[in-house]
Amino acid sequence: MKVALYCRLSEEDRNKANKTDDSISIQNQKSMLMQYADEKGWEIYDIYSDDDYAGADRNRPEFKRLLADAQAHRFDIILCKTQSRFTRELELVEKYIHGLFPIWGIRFVSIVDNADTDNKGNKKSRQINGLVNEWYLEDMSENIRSVLNSRRENGFHIGAFAPYGYQKDPNLKGHLIIDEEAAEIVREIFHLFANGYGKSAIARLLNDRGVPNPTEYKRKKGFRYAPSTRAASPLWKYHSVQGVLSNEVYIGNLVQGKIGSVSYKTKQLVTRPKDQWIRVEGTHDPIIDMELWTKVQKKISTHYRANIQTGQVHLFTGVAVCAHCGYNLRTHKNHERYYLQCETKYISKEACPGAFLPEAELEQIVIKELRKLNDSLLDQQKMERQVQFEAMQTAKKRTLLFDQKRYQARLDECNTALQQMYSDKAMGLITPKDFLELTKGFQEDRERYEVLLHNCTEEIQEIDANLSKGDRRTDLLDPYIHVDHLTRSMVETLIERIEVGKRDKITRLVPVTIYWKF
Repeated sequence: MKVALYCRLSEEDRNKANKTDDSISIQNQKSMLMQYADEKGWEIYDIYSDDDYAGADRNRPEFKRLLADAQAHRFDIILCKTQSRFTRELELVEKYIHGLFPIWGIRFVSIVDNADTDNKGNKKSRQINGLVNEWYLEDMSENIRSVLNSRRENGFHIGAFAPYGYQKDPNLKGHLIIDEEAAEIVREIFHLFANGYGKSAIARLLNDRGVPNPTEYKRKKGFRYAPSTRAASPLWKYHSVQGVLSNEVYIGNLVQGKIGSVSYKTKQLVTRPKDQWIRVEGTHDPIIDMELWTKVQKKISTHYRANIQTGQVHLFTGVAVCAHCGYNLRTHKNHERYYLQCETKYISKEACPGAFLPEAELEQIVIKELRKLNDSLLDQQKMERQVQFEAMQTAKKRTLLFDQKRYQARLDECNTALQQMYSDKAMGLITPKDFLELTKGFQEDRERYEVLLHNCTEEIQEIDANLSKGDRRTDLLDPYIHVDHLTRSMVETLIERIEVGKRDKITRLVPVTIYWKF
């Protein structure tokens, strides 16, 4: 009988002399398993060792190699010190130990807790072990959440990155101190807005002077910052100015816990209700005095209420983007007409040639293209339509599969970074509290990429379902081809995005590319 030995570092182990060495815990596990295998007369096929990996981590490299070799039946038995060395998740216990291993003809044995799949009588014991380990994960997650919330409630900043205008106090963990260079820009933004400058105008003033935006400033200073999913840009934009003007951190308050995961199992992020946010006043020195803050918030609130009262939910918000820089077009009103324009042009003279188009003109372009699309579908033979439809769906699926691979690579990078930090914690190089603070940013990135991966998978499944149903686009379009005006609901149903370019000086035409959702 060939046996595979699987070892994993125990969480409490911190006794490695060198990072590249196996820990004493791993060495002891190997010795125990080799002796047990020798006593049983089993031939050792290979030793799989995951040092510095948590039991809830499904991406352990040696764990994944072990499963692949088990499926190929390169050995007959998997031997561990305890069942929890293999996994702490009850779901994986049921999936592998009680599900796939018997199908693959693999026997699972753990020495200390006497788990043995050849012994039918101890299945309940194995399930109880799995349940206890699952409880351990849940308790650990709740403990971490409790520690984080406690620190928030006590006025400590627990974010991975200090807000623009502040730095982390090197002498007091969780305390913010003013970064005077950036704070001067924050004060200028508040004063400009209070004196009548708009957010885009403020961004343009800062960009004309070569003032880097918050992310670029932190990068240049060597501070920790959250990398953008878009192409890096050093420019201030409307939304970055808006973010500064609405952040209570600048009056000395901390508002935290706005976003959290659904549970320790799904890791899916959700926005929490406002009554669940943790708000603590006077946690650090303010950059902005209350009089200026109140004046600015009143102006922002007045503008917001005006938009709500007019009922403006613009047709192409979040759908129309600039063909040159990729940023969303903003809707502006002038002489009772609405216009779409790229804000990048207005915040920097050379950054983007800019897109500009009346909303009504774009609406008529979309309606015209909608009718042309429907006519072309009706003119085509059914078989031709089906071939074209399948080609479009296949191309879209190919793009999604590429994105899926890219998101997985980013997710793997986050997991590698977290595993390295776990190793440092296990070796005693950083404290558990430091570990929580340092890993927060990576955990948030990991959760974001998990959501993106999930969305990609759902879209791929939807495409597969569409391919099985065939081309039914004419049925989808039929309710919309006779309309004279679009509604927001129509736009959301039919259109993925619209790219708008700069008007041609000779033809006076604006290049528009519509990406439909079908």
